[in-house]
Amino acid sequence: MPIKLPIGAGIVGSGWVAGEYVKAFDVNPHTYLKGLVTRDPEKGRKRLAEYNSGARVYDSYDDMLADPDISVVAICTPPDLHCEQAVKAAEAGKHLIIEKPLAMTYADVQRMVKAVEDNKLKTAVSFVLRWNPMMETTKKLLADDFIGDVMFIECDYWHWIGPHYAQYGWAKTKRAGGNSLLSAGCHSVDALRWFCGEITEVSGYSAKGLSGSDYEFDPNMVAIMRFENGAIGKMSSMLECKTPYVFNVNILGQRGSIRNNRVYSHKFPGAKDYFEYPTILPDSGDVTHHPFEEEVNHFIDSMLNGTPCICDIHEAARTMEACFAIEKAIETGETVRLPLK
Repeated sequence: MPIKLPIGAGIVGSGWVAGEYVKAFDVNPHTYLKGLVTRDPEKGRKRLAEYNSGARVYDSYDDMLADPDISVVAICTPPDLHCEQAVKAAEAGKHLIIEKPLAMTYADVQRMVKAVEDNKLKTAVSFVLRWNPMMETTKKLLADDFIGDVMFIECDYWHWIGPHYAQYGWAKTKRAGGNSLLSAGCHSVDALRWFCGEITEVSGYSAKGLSGSDYEFDPNMVAIMRFENGAIGKMSSMLECKTPYVFNVNILGQRGSIRNNRVYSHKFPGAKDYFEYPTILPDSGDVTHHPFEEEVNHFIDSMLNGTPCICDIHEAARTMEACFAIEKAIETGETVRLPLK
């Protein structure tokens, strides 16, 4: 079916991230924000006013899905609501942008994938660091054989998400936060997969956080893994830690190495140390630092041109499968092999 231009978009939620989508849909030349729906309509109106948006606040999610002017729905609610909202939007024929994580269980992830497939929809899942300039450059360096075949890769998500942080109220709970990976650290699992391919086996451990923590799960964890291509890897997710935000990317290859925005490569003859290039790093937990506009632009281009989205629901489902495998490995103390049965 031809896509009607301009593309009308709707947002579910009115939090911090929802504001970034308000801006992104306003900036993209092919989209406009028709409206949003939220449990607190007054908060929704304030969020729209904050960005000088003339969009409306719908009375209900059903009202928004019934609007024929809306072709794209961005789901920006707590993760435990994603599955039902995404399935309902898919059944209404809406293309989808879904905040990470996709869902709280692998069964729900599979339900979402089926709903999207059954209705032949375009999707993007907001593992938004894929659009960060340093991460994009790393992907290109690997494709251009700057370090040869990867032997070892490590990605770390270190970010104290405490009472001072907007999402803490739900992120600390098992119901909506789930565990350290689902709450936030899944970004590092996604980066591992994006750079090194499919994960075939994992093992891991979790640890308590700060004294007096009221997290309902261990907020800190580490995992090691093996990849389909024979490489080995490690990731950590630390949600209660006294450190500025850190997202580490270290990759050791047969012909060189990458350490964030530093490169040591066979392509630099005689090099005695890493070459550092200036770029925007993934070095802040502030959502205004994250490339939501680039994500939306890429997604809309994929809709209009019929090209794949680099992080559609199928790609994100494989990242989620790895996250659930790590969770199972931590719970059982055993090595877990993928794919999950």
